[in-house]
Amino acid sequence: MAYGSAPQQFAELRLPEGRGRFPVVAILHGGCWIGYAGVEYTAHLATALTDAGFATWNVEYRRGHEAGGGWPGTFEDAERGVNALRDAAAKYALDMRRVVLLGHSAGGQLALYVGSRLKWPAISLAGIVDMRAYARGGPKHCVEGEYQVMGGTPEEHPDRYAKVSPAELLPLGIAQVLIWGERDNIVPESLFADYERRADRAEIVRVPGAGHHEFGAAEGAAWKAILAAVLRLTNTQTP
Repeated sequence: MAYGSAPQQFAELRLPEGRGRFPVVAILHGGCWIGYAGVEYTAHLATALTDAGFATWNVEYRRGHEAGGGWPGTFEDAERGVNALRDAAAKYALDMRRVVLLGHSAGGQLALYVGSRLKWPAISLAGIVDMRAYARGGPKHCVEGEYQVMGGTPEEHPDRYAKVSPAELLPLGIAQVLIWGERDNIVPESLFADYERRADRAEIVRVPGAGHHEFGAAEGAAWKAILAAVLRLTNTQTP
């Protein structure tokens, strides 16, 4: 379903079997805000959540390397794409009282940011919750993606980072769960530890044995933590 005229401005809607109204998980993929991941990365997770009884809204957006993406297009697309759920709810059996955002890696940043804008709860999976700190300590390829989407470094554009980095938006005013794998070598634990100290309504879940990319699959310990968080924040009983 399109939410704009650009080819990347669409979302995939998956509906469970049965009669709604269905609780909804809006999903934002990661990929360092640039080119190596799209909605296909989170399609497996979206399908698993739909099999668990949730409608899923898997959002694509213009990334930092694409025309119209970068600052501020990528962040505007994320918000507009999630908010387009309201239009979908006019046609499909979606329970708009039970919506949660979910994002992985850079998508975790987008989920927390958009959640704070729309006042919907959000789940960050190995999310880049502090973009300014990440610029100092993240792996080179992902930091370069951050610079690309932001149009420069935190020193060059402090106002931009202050507007979208979840750590600088605290308190977000929404319920949030931050899930992190203890073997993650892409997003360091230091981001979560500092965020946990300063946040008002953030629950940090550490998953033993999980690395960064295990969160894209509905298997293993990470999946159990993801499903538990979705059930909790949508106030849904276990299927």
